Amino acid sequence: MLDVSDEVRAEIGDDEADRLLAGAHAPDTYDCTSCRASGDSTREATSTVLFVGDETAVLAFAHARCIPSQVVPVAEEQLQGAVRSISQSQPPAATAAPAPAPAAAPTAVPAQAQAPAAAAAPAPAPAVESAPPAAPPAGQPAILGITCGLVLREGNQYAALVVEPTGPVGRPGDLSGEDQFLSLLGDHGFQPVPSVDANPAPMPGWSVLLAMGQLHAILHPGARGSAAWWQAHQPLQVTDNWRAIARRHNTVMVYAAPSGTIGRQPREDLLRLALDRAAGQGLLVAAALPLAGT
Repeated sequence: MLDVSDEVRAEIGDDEADRLLAGAHAPDTYDCTSCRASGDSTREATSTVLFVGDETAVLAFAHARCIPSQVVPVAEEQLQGAVRSISQSQPPAATAAPAPAPAAAPTAVPAQAQAPAAAAAPAPAPAVESAPPAAPPAGQPAILGITCGLVLREGNQYAALVVEPTGPVGRPGDLSGEDQFLSLLGDHGFQPVPSVDANPAPMPGWSVLLAMGQLHAILHPGARGSAAWWQAHQPLQVTDNWRAIARRHNTVMVYAAPSGTIGRQPREDLLRLALDRAAGQGLLVAAALPLAGT
């Protein structure tokens, strides 16, 4: 009942993957790394999830219904904390070992973390968790301010993520200073929306990853399966209500706007007004992404 994805196999090697599938190193029971409920790999479909840092890798297990088998790059310090946490809560279900170098270092853009100017962008939403956009020092890359919350559309609440960089975002090698943030997002498949009431288009192969009750990454299709398009340097805690609504729809609305468009809004109603204003000016793009994990 155990699933080892191709990307996990590539990281841990064929021998270790085969031993897992044979039951040598896989636990019969475990605490799901996504929803934290108990699981039984002998009775229900179970995913292997490999958290990879700079020097450490942690192999954990999850219900296949919660999260697919995949590799999740995380900051080394966060992974060390996870090692301690997992070893206390489910010793047989996770092992720490030297990690092979990830195939590609993902762009990380958490709540107050620096990101290269050509970074892919994360998302938008009402005021629950936020990092206020603040102008970066001269010569420094833009910081992405992220807010996660709920938006009301057609009488229904939806979980959403909102992102706004602190300065212009250009393409690699472009020294003009021109903001090409929306153009870059368009290359990824994000579409302009006329208002928050509009239905954002889905992007096949993309998803929003929640693990251990926290927001970890936005995943996109990669050469070896899902890869982190955006990853939090430090996982962001989301509210139980946000997570429950995201699970209900199995969808997260992701919005993005250029620097200076949304600003820091103290209430969800004011953030909604700012988003609608940005949409009316043609400065808001969005996508509807499925939820991975809980």
